[in-house]
Amino acid sequence: MRLRSGTALTLLLGCLCALLSLSWYGAFGGHKGDVVDIYQREFLALRDRLHAAEQESLKRSKELNLVLEEIKRAISEKQALRDINRTWSSLSDETKLKLWNITNKNVLHLPTIFHHLPHLLSKENSLQPAVHVGQGRTGVSVVMGIPSVKREVHSYLTDTLNSLISELTQQEKEDSVIVVLIAETDPQYTAGVAENIRNLFPKEIHSGLLEVISPSPHFYPDFSHLRESFGDPKERVRWRTKQNLDYCFLMMYAQSKGIYYVQLEDDIVAKPNYLSTMKNFALQQPSEEWMILEFSQLGFIGKMFKSLDLSLIVEFILMFYKDKPIDWLLDHILWVKVCNPEKDAKHCDRQKANLRIRFKPSLFQHVGTHSSLAGKIQKLKDKDFGKQALRKEHVNPPAEVSTSLKTYQHFTLEKAYLREDFFWAFTPTAGDFIRFRFFKPLRIERFFFRSGNIEHPEDKLFNTTVEVLPFDAPSPRASRRARWTRPSGHWRPSGCPSRPTPQCGSS
Repeated sequence: MRLRSGTALTLLLGCLCALLSLSWYGAFGGHKGDVVDIYQREFLALRDRLHAAEQESLKRSKELNLVLEEIKRAISEKQALRDINRTWSSLSDETKLKLWNITNKNVLHLPTIFHHLPHLLSKENSLQPAVHVGQGRTGVSVVMGIPSVKREVHSYLTDTLNSLISELTQQEKEDSVIVVLIAETDPQYTAGVAENIRNLFPKEIHSGLLEVISPSPHFYPDFSHLRESFGDPKERVRWRTKQNLDYCFLMMYAQSKGIYYVQLEDDIVAKPNYLSTMKNFALQQPSEEWMILEFSQLGFIGKMFKSLDLSLIVEFILMFYKDKPIDWLLDHILWVKVCNPEKDAKHCDRQKANLRIRFKPSLFQHVGTHSSLAGKIQKLKDKDFGKQALRKEHVNPPAEVSTSLKTYQHFTLEKAYLREDFFWAFTPTAGDFIRFRFFKPLRIERFFFRSGNIEHPEDKLFNTTVEVLPFDAPSPRASRRARWTRPSGHWRPSGCPSRPTPQCGSS
């Protein structure tokens, strides 16, 4: 009985152990299944990420191959373009124009500047200014264009700019632009003129009032094959042909800058209030049918156009730039617009007078003697300009004046200082002087000396020094000298010494 109980106990313990073993195995087996599932999911996720990375790598590889192909193609096109340019340069202008028309996708081929100047197709930058000094001001009322070329004897450009700028009010300076075209292709010359203007008119350049440009050397065609016409020799035909292109370049540059464009020359002087007079005259016109407002009867001086009309005018000039001078072409534009071939000349003149309106008296006077055409002396004067004052009104403090210069006729230094006349003397030599000795010490803030006038623009003081001897109280002898030296005509220091001086004045 006891044995049976022990056996039973043994069996019970064995069953219990077996049960525990089965429970532990079941638990361990269930946990192991969860771990496998986790690892399996992670492996699947890793495989997906690797696949995605492989796809992204293939995509990037394709993109890099495309970039590489683009680089290769660009290099190939650049080389081909060089070959084309070499071939293109060897073609005639007529052939270039035909090829340009063929490659144009439009069915109708409209005329452009390249039809009139096909050589411009040879150079990419042929219509870009080679020199540009200024701020590129736009949105003004009036743009004034001044073409200037190299003259053999004397340049009037700086005198012209001085006259135009000095007669402008501050408000007018902010509502206008003066564009100087240095119509030469010698880079050394154009750079020198531009730098000279920059030095003489730094304030006007910085403010945007004054701009200086020059055309590309490739803008002008070959002038060696021009046809002589109207009895003009080849040199004059070349001069007037180039002049037409100069006007076109200026107009094309200026047309987007303002409402009105005024054509001027580089050897003129202007009357006071000329800008407001021109602007008011344009605004007072009863009709917008006018095409040219004339403020001088000479040549192409003081001619105002609406900027909107400049494209038409430029295109007309380009069609006949080799055939006739600019003043004839302007008259032809008016004839084409309003003249009836079946009517007489008087009727035509009356019709043209509605488009070409004259203002009197003239606002500009031609002062140049030496023409831009080599060897030509031109003494044209606008009779409607009236008598221009040869001196400006000024107020000088009482002083004793003296000079070592030999006076010409009655034009004495004393009369100039007393505002009665101007001072005129024979050519000075080294050591000559003009002295102003004040009767009592004065506080002088500014002095301004001007030499030359519109009738004798070359009669100037050159290589001249202005010396100022300040007064130091109590001993005038213990003083210092201030010096200003300019190579020519004008002195504009910002101010004299603030102390009273015995040798500082204006005339």
